[in-house]
Formats: sequence, structure tokens, C-alpha cells
Amino acid sequence: MRNTDKTEIKGWLKEQGEPVFRIDQIEDWLWRRPVSYISEMSNLSKSLRDKLEQTFYLDRLETVHTLKSKDGTHKMAFGLDDGKHVEGVLIPSKERLTACISTQVGCKMGCKFCATGQMGFGRNLSAGEIYLQAWYLNDLAEKQFGKRLSNIVVMGMGEPLDNFYNTMRAMNRVMDDNGMGMSHRRITLSTVGLVPEIKKLADTGADVHLSVSLHAANDELRMRILPIAAKYKLKDLAESLQYYHQKTKKRISYEYVLLKGVNDSLKNAAELAEFTKITPCKINLIEYNAVEGTGYGKSEENNTQAFMRFLEKRNLVVNLRRSRGGDVDAACGQLANKF
Repeated sequence: MRNTDKTEIKGWLKEQGEPVFRIDQIEDWLWRRPVSYISEMSNLSKSLRDKLEQTFYLDRLETVHTLKSKDGTHKMAFGLDDGKHVEGVLIPSKERLTACISTQVGCKMGCKFCATGQMGFGRNLSAGEIYLQAWYLNDLAEKQFGKRLSNIVVMGMGEPLDNFYNTMRAMNRVMDDNGMGMSHRRITLSTVGLVPEIKKLADTGADVHLSVSLHAANDELRMRILPIAAKYKLKDLAESLQYYHQKTKKRISYEYVLLKGVNDSLKNAAELAEFTKITPCKINLIEYNAVEGTGYGKSEENNTQAFMRFLEKRNLVVNLRRSRGGDVDAACGQLANKF
């Protein structure tokens, strides 16, 4: 039902001879205080609820496991109706409460260092399943920290732009006053670099931040760790990002996981500095949260610092994101893999 357009539900209500104002009550139960069962829509008549149950399916999530790290990070495994699982993470910091949410069960991209990449692909999540993760993590934030989420990053399991329609429908609801009412400035969408979809995102006028999981700035190395790079070369990626910036005027963010002896040399830093000249940007260097069985390790601290200083000397905006929740399997896919 959360994946049915409001106009369709309104039309169905008219066919049933129900007053049009019922749509606002239904929308409230779907998005502002989402319920798991139509029978819980208590201000609707029982006869209407029965008819709704006969006509519509209501997707839901169940929190099946929650782990809390010593650094305050909460990781949740959500069970889906078909028995599959996805993850969401609540990350507290001094200034922010950030939720990281998933868009797919598993992932098609197969990135070599990623736990989700080892799972293979299960299916796309519905718009409702994506939205509910954000809603549940916001509820957790209010209960644990006494305040709402400040940011949402769509960087969990899966490739958001590979599930374009459902991801954007969910994010539009997150931003809608009849949903979570969150500012577009607080939402970041991550992609491993699907060129056509980056252009499509620009053309939709979606006013969210775009983050690109780059991880290497030469084609040969990038193809070794990101299989999708064999399809979309850096030249094509650069052209799509320039198009996105031209259309939206927004600064691009680059995510760069530092892997020991793989992409953490000063030569790699120079390649990254050169590539990122294409548009205004910021770079997030990420400390690797080791995933068993991948063969990849965290970059040595002296290499990490040298890499960062190299970029800073070239007047690039650089942040170093330390690994969070390592004691509770907080790398993408680690917890869901256990199910």
C-alpha cells in the first residue's frame, strides 16, 4: 500500500463510496506514524479496514536484532516479510545523529572489499521498506538520545541508483511534511558510479546530495576492486558528474576507502587529486572496517595521514572518517550476512 500512488488510493475510495477525507487518515497511518497492519488504522471503520486488507498489501519491517557498539553506534537487522534481512545503522557524533539505510537485499555491484558484495543480489527493497528503516532509526534516535535524526545517508546495503524509482519515492516521502519532514540538505545518496542513473538523477531535479564511491582514480585499479568500473570508465563517470553539477550546482562528495597496500600510496593520492578537479567537491577518506574473507586490510596510520596531507596541500576539502561500530559488525552487510 505504501507503494501505491495516493491518487490510486483516492480513486479506490471513491469507487467504494467512501468520503475523500479518508485518504488523509490513511496517509497518516502509512507515513507519519506508520503501522504494520491495516487493522491498526484505528480511526477507520472496521468495514473499510476489511476492504483495504482485501485489496492492498502493506509492507512492513520487523527489528530482529539490535547491537550497540561501545562508541554509541547502533546496528539493526530488519526482517522482511519474505524472510530476508537488511541493515540500518544509527551513528551518533557530537553534532549529528546519522542514519545509514539500505536499498537492496544484497547487491549486484560485487565490490571486492565489501561484505554486502559477498552476499550476491537478493532483490530490490520497496519504497515502503526503505522509508521504514529511516522511520525506525529516527524512533530509536528519539528514544536513545532524545532528539530526531539530523542526517540520512543512503549508503547501506545495495546500490541506490540500481533501485532508482523506489529509492527516490522513499526519499521524497522522507522530505515530505506528510512523512518525516526532513530537509533535502540532510540527505545524501551514494552511488558506486552508475553513469546513466547519475544523469537521470540530475534530470529529475532531486535536491539531495550526491556521493560517489570512487576508491581509485585510475581505471585499472578501480576495475580490480570495483567490477562495475569495467562498464563505466572514469572518463564516462567524470562526464556524468560534470553534467550533474551543471544541472544542480551542487558539490560532489567522493568516498574513498583506504585499503592497505592497494590504493593508499601518494601516487594514488595524486590521481585522486587530479580526477576531482572536474567539479567543486569534498573528499571523505574512510578508515576500512575489515571484512573477513576479503583479503583487504586497513591502511597503516602513517599512510593514511600522508595521503590526507597530500590532498590538503592541494587545497582540497578532506575529511577522515574513522571506523565506527567495529565491535558490532558495522561494515555494510556484516550483520545481515549472519542471518
